This record gives sequence, C-alpha cells and structure tokens, in this order.
Amino acid sequence: MLKQQARKIAAFLYAADLTAALASLTAAYGLRSVLLPKLLPRLFPTGLFDFSFYLTLAGPIVVIWTALLFASGAYRSKRTAGLKDEMGLVARVAVTGSVLLTLVVFGARWDFISRPFLLIFCGMDVVVTVSVRLLIRLVARRVRAAGLNYRTVVLVGDTQRARSIERLMHEHAWWGLKIVGVVRHAADPPGQGGGEVPVLGTLDDFPAILASQPIDEVILTVDKAELEKLEDVFLLCEKMGVRNRLVLDFFPHVFAHVTLEEFQGTPFLTFSTTPGDDVALLVKRGLDVGLSVVLGALYSVPVLLSALLIRLSSKGPAFFRQTRCGLNGRPFTIVKLRTMVDGADERLSEVAHLNEHDGPVFKASDDPRVTPLGRFIRRFSLDEAPQFLNVLKGEMSLVGPRPPTPEEVACYEEWQRRRLSMKPGVTGLWQVSGRNDILDFGEWMELDLAYIDNWSLGLDMKILLRTVPAVLGGKGAR
Repeated sequence: MLKQQARKIAAFLYAADLTAALASLTAAYGLRSVLLPKLLPRLFPTGLFDFSFYLTLAGPIVVIWTALLFASGAYRSKRTAGLKDEMGLVARVAVTGSVLLTLVVFGARWDFISRPFLLIFCGMDVVVTVSVRLLIRLVARRVRAAGLNYRTVVLVGDTQRARSIERLMHEHAWWGLKIVGVVRHAADPPGQGGGEVPVLGTLDDFPAILASQPIDEVILTVDKAELEKLEDVFLLCEKMGVRNRLVLDFFPHVFAHVTLEEFQGTPFLTFSTTPGDDVALLVKRGLDVGLSVVLGALYSVPVLLSALLIRLSSKGPAFFRQTRCGLNGRPFTIVKLRTMVDGADERLSEVAHLNEHDGPVFKASDDPRVTPLGRFIRRFSLDEAPQFLNVLKGEMSLVGPRPPTPEEVACYEEWQRRRLSMKPGVTGLWQVSGRNDILDFGEWMELDLAYIDNWSLGLDMKILLRTVPAVLGGKGAR
C-alpha cells in the first residue's frame, strides 16, 4: 500500500515537473515574442516564428528532463530532505536540461529557434519549476504536521542512535513519521522511554507488538555485536510485509557512502567515497562526448594555427605528449600544445630552485623554459585544447581533478591518493578557484577531494560555466 502511494506521489511530481517545463516553454515564447518587443523594441525589434515551430522543442524537453530528473533522484522520498536541497536539485536539472537542449538545437541546426529565447526559457523554467515544487512541498509539510499522511514507526534498540532518531522525528513533525513506541533489549516494564515515546516491551514481545497495531516501518538501531540476535525480527517483518530498516553506523569514523548491492544472490554492503549513481555518471559521459565534439570543432582553427606558429618559432614538435595517471592510477598519454623549449623535461633540475609550490608539483611563474609564444598560449589555455581527444577516448572527463604524473603520485600520502578515484578533468575546482595562484599543495588536494565528495551534474555545469571567464581573462594562468 505504501509503495503504491509512493509511486502515485512520484508520478504526480513527475507530471508537475514536465508541466512546469512545457508551461515555461509557452511562457518564454509569449515573453520573447509579444511582451519584450513592446517593452524593449530596440533590443527586440521583431517577434519570433509561429509558436508551432517552437513546439518542436517539446519532444526533446520531455526526453531530456525525464532522463535528468530520474538520474538525479528527484522522485525518491523527500520527507527528511531540506527545502534548499530539493529546490537546488530541480534548479540544477532545469539549467543542465537547458544546456543540453541548446546543444540539440545547434546539432540539429534548427536556425528557426531564437538563441536569446533559450536563455529566457532556462530562467523561466528555473523559476516555474522551483515555485511549483516549493508549493507542493509546503502543502505536504502542512498536511503531515497536521497528523495526516504519516507513517507509523517502531524503533528497536537501546542505543544512543535510537534516542537520537527518536528526538529527530519529534522535532520534525512535518516529516510525517509517527513513532508508535520503542522496543528495548532489557526487560524493563512498559512505560515512558526517552521522553514521550512509550516503551512497548522487549524483543520477546515483538511478535505481539507487530500484530496488535498498524505499523508501517521498523527501524533497527542496534550494535553490530547484536545483529545475529535479530534474525527472527527480520524474518517476522518479512513474513508480515512490514518494511524494516537497519541503521548502519557500525564504523563511526568511516565517511564513505554505503549502498546495498547483490552479487549472485549474496547481499553486499558497499562502502565507496566516489559517486555511485550510474545513470548520472552516464549523463556525465554523454556531456563529455557531446561538449568535446562541439568545443573541439570551435578550437580546431586556433589549435592548428598555434601548432603552425610553434613549429615556425621554435625547434621541436608542435604537440607535447606526457604520461599521466588517470582513473585509479591507470597510465595514459596526455596531449598538449608545446609551450616550452624542446627537451624541457631534461632541464627540470636546472630550474628546480624556481619552484613556487610545495609538495611534488613544479610550477614557476618565470620558468625560463617557456617560450614567448608559449606564454601567450598558456594565458588563454589553448595548450589544453588537444585534451578533448583524451576526453573522447574516455581517459579524461571535461571536469575532474587534474591528471598528475606518475612521479607526483609516487610522492602522495595515503589520503591524497583518493583524488585518483575519479577520472581526471580538463578543468576542475582548482582551475576555477585561482589555478596557479593556489600554491599550497594540501589546499589543491582538498579542492579535488571536495569535488569528489560533492559531485553532481549541477556542480559540473557550475565549474564549466566558471571556467569560461577564467580562461578568457587568463585568471591565474602562467
């Protein structure tokens, strides 16, 4: 019954999100075609093509928004999620979807679609979708706080975690989780336990407790040493169709994400510090391929011209190849435009005293090995453009930690090796946070680990957007 209700709520939210996106399409058309030409005739002297042309976008919108919404977990239970988190999620979906929609328009060469219209649609969709979700969420909170649409919960355990969960549920009535009572291990008489929640009995009384009143969920908050004693509790809940949850804080110092997987019928608890949403990672790979093709085409002429100037101005090849460490330390060959004199690697010992960074990384603002043309190329990051080939080959991603050399990795401390747990990127938090202006190696590592710990499609889009002014302004580049 609860699963059916959850599916109905998810279907309702999905319909609301798609309706908001399509309504934004209509509203953006009206704003751009009718209102703006009247209010700002100099900026928008004419209207748009007939609305029937713009209805062509409805199909891609439904497909793209559906994929992003489900990939981002927009329809998982949001009872205990904060308003800011949920509103941020749907806003990121709107922005990411608009970027993908723009790529579709460019790729399909739909010249009848106004480019400013796409920006207006993006802003409109963010406002409308967030407003609709906010309204639904506030109504749901009021309904749950009033004692409707709630789930009854029994807590099992004598642990501090049980008392913490009990307190949280009381303080957040809008979650709609009503504690029926607590089942203790010790043979204390029924009474009041930890506040207003009654103690229903002990584990020996659990079958009678489960059969005597409507219970939607059982939450087990026990120590790991007591797990074997609870097999009968699991089996009873399974037999009676009652959902049961097990609190997994057995390793309090572990911060990895915990997921339950199945291997040939054997359940696995998986601890991972890297993103585990396969659908979202697939979308990330799709963005990598699509944007690399587009950006590679845009950069092709400047790169070829730069390569020609490099060959004419200095001795040596136009492109520089070097072994770097990729995902989990896999070696691959990175490709860049050569910005130093030929054979610069062999002369590293000559300039080692100029290093301005601590740790195993060498960076110098006045490196004499850099050619005059190379300084200009570096200033606008043209030397990085050939790495789009590495992205297309799957060795790198557009956004991620910078790929280190094997020599750097050999000097890593244990905690620093975790930055290898995601594909390296052409750009990342380090680049948009000042690039070479960040001289502390530990701070550099912490930025990369912060990216891994907080990764989302929205974060990738934010970094990509912040990369544009950083590259055009040559911020922090050397």
